[in-house]
Amino acid sequence: MPHHVACVMDGNGRWAARRSLPRTSGHVAAETTVIDIIEAARAAGVGWLSLYAFSTENWQRPGDEVDFLMRLVRRVVRKHALLLHARGIRCRFLGVADPRIPAALARDFADLMTLTETNRGMTLTVAFDHGGRRDIVEAARSLIRSGVPADVVDEQQFAAHLPFPDTPDVDLVIRTSGEQRISNFMLWQVAYAEWIFPPVLWPDFRAPHFLECLHTYRQRDRRFGGVMQQAIGEPHP
Repeated sequence: MPHHVACVMDGNGRWAARRSLPRTSGHVAAETTVIDIIEAARAAGVGWLSLYAFSTENWQRPGDEVDFLMRLVRRVVRKHALLLHARGIRCRFLGVADPRIPAALARDFADLMTLTETNRGMTLTVAFDHGGRRDIVEAARSLIRSGVPADVVDEQQFAAHLPFPDTPDVDLVIRTSGEQRISNFMLWQVAYAEWIFPPVLWPDFRAPHFLECLHTYRQRDRRFGGVMQQAIGEPHP
């Protein structure tokens, strides 16, 4: 079972377009999927679930769509906060650095993190106003400000300066809609992740699809640059 699963929630706009609906309808429909996948991950024993909700690049979208997303995310957070807490889920928000984020939404994020910070059932990280490159740059700046000599910096020290440094590496990334891009998502943490690209659009993605992705992951041979024992003449255990 993967310990840390991350989802790139792709396909909301295409889902709406196929139904001759405005793009915002796809974002509204995505709420059901989000809750379904959170419940499925928790029930399956996934320890960490990360959802890519809004990237630093998404600010380039039309202003009306961005404003709608901000209002929608606030409604979803307020609607499901107590349910997430009751499930024992610890909630975190990765990013949230841009001053264009409404102050009320930023407060709701902070309130939910405070409410759930002692929960240990599963850690849910919502990447909102997130960019993997920005996280790496900020970590480098933090190291410089800390006065760490360059010749003693290693991967462990660098990772300790990333946001939420206790976050484990991602084992599995699921990107819906069939698109096959990283899209600047948790670049440090996905270094050795397995990727699965189901063709289904995010608003149609459900628990059975998620469990199928977990099953596919478990069939893969994770070697991390090494080779299978049989390939070097070792007996099969």
